[in-house]
Amino acid sequence: MRIFLSYKSGVNILKIIEVKNLVKSFPLENAKERLQVLKSVSVTVNKGEIFGFIGLSGAGKTSLARCVSALEKADSGEILFNGVDITKLRGKKLRETRKKMGLVFQHFNLLMNSTVYENIAFPLRISKYTKIKERVDELLEIVGLTEKANVYPATLSGGQKQRVGIARALAASPELVICDEATSALDPDTTRSILALIKKIAKDTGVTFLVITHEMDVIKELCTHVAIMEDGKIIEEGPVLQVVTAPKTDTAKRFFSKEYVDASWLEATTPQGHSSKICRAVFIGDVARESIMSDVIRKYDIELSVLSGNIESVGGIMLGSLIIEIIGTDDRVARAIDYFRTHGIGLEVIDHV
Repeated sequence: MRIFLSYKSGVNILKIIEVKNLVKSFPLENAKERLQVLKSVSVTVNKGEIFGFIGLSGAGKTSLARCVSALEKADSGEILFNGVDITKLRGKKLRETRKKMGLVFQHFNLLMNSTVYENIAFPLRISKYTKIKERVDELLEIVGLTEKANVYPATLSGGQKQRVGIARALAASPELVICDEATSALDPDTTRSILALIKKIAKDTGVTFLVITHEMDVIKELCTHVAIMEDGKIIEEGPVLQVVTAPKTDTAKRFFSKEYVDASWLEATTPQGHSSKICRAVFIGDVARESIMSDVIRKYDIELSVLSGNIESVGGIMLGSLIIEIIGTDDRVARAIDYFRTHGIGLEVIDHV
């Protein structure tokens, strides 16, 4: 990734979005009270990232996206886009800034009485783009819909409609594309194809994507970074692999931890003079292919049982996550745990359910 610095302004252009202490509220029905949906939110998104925001309904994800895209006005705080606070922009300056952002919606929001070609050309006509046909043809090829240029949205599948939406969002060559639940209306196979398309576009163009979702598989498959939202706040954030393998908050653990810990496992009896430790073991990358489990059994003469777990791909990296029970003398169990940790296995001893 190339880093550009603006020496005149002192702004590091690597940062495309900086949200600082953002507050947003909406009036309730009686108009005397307000519901606060964003509570002093701060986050930074760097150029080239696919940054995901995940949380349950009502967490504040969409409100944050609408504020960043200037569709909603925040009560207070700053939203710096390439170093410029868009909350202070008005009129022409705001419109020019918003041209650098593209939006992809959950329910497509296509013009149903216009062809695929005209849907993609629409933002270009508004921007008075000079080479509309060339740009639309290029975008149709990118999203794989060259043969659908002259058909109407009603004849398209859900995945094809979303591809039109992505092409339309990219039409004016934006620096940032905001996807608000872009795959939640699609079936699993179509979702995977759309995620692969977005990932390819990000890699080929360098466009930054801000992804709003409640689906953890979208975060794992697509995003480079993730922020977890709850009750209008960001409660945890970081690189996806880091958050998935070592979640700190209970909410993150509920989203990303598939392992089930049964209380009865923690109450099992062990032979006299032995101890039992139930642990969560995380294997990342090539470590997942190594025979560490069998090696540690032979080396320390312990019993080791896999109680539950799964192996999956996170951002193209193999990730194994297991709940294991280690039984043996205190000394051997302690040495086995050290062996795991010194060989690249993330190991957490579970002392509660």
